[in-house]
Amino acid sequence: MVGHGLVPLIAVGFFLFWLWVLVDCLTKEPSFGNQKLVWALVILLLYVIGAFVYVFARRPSRIRELGA
Repeated sequence: MVGHGLVPLIAVGFFLFWLWVLVDCLTKEPSFGNQKLVWALVILLLYVIGAFVYVFARRPSRIRELGA
């Protein structure tokens, strides 16, 4: 059984990961088109799942394309 102190720690970890991904999207996605808005909505609405989708689906291609 998972200790009671571990569950809040995991929740805080997921929140910090989600926050980091959201800030990364909002500060480094290009402003032209709707990509920034769409990805921000995916991250906001799907929470941690959306953050993981962004990190594995969009972030690597953005880094290759823009270097940021």
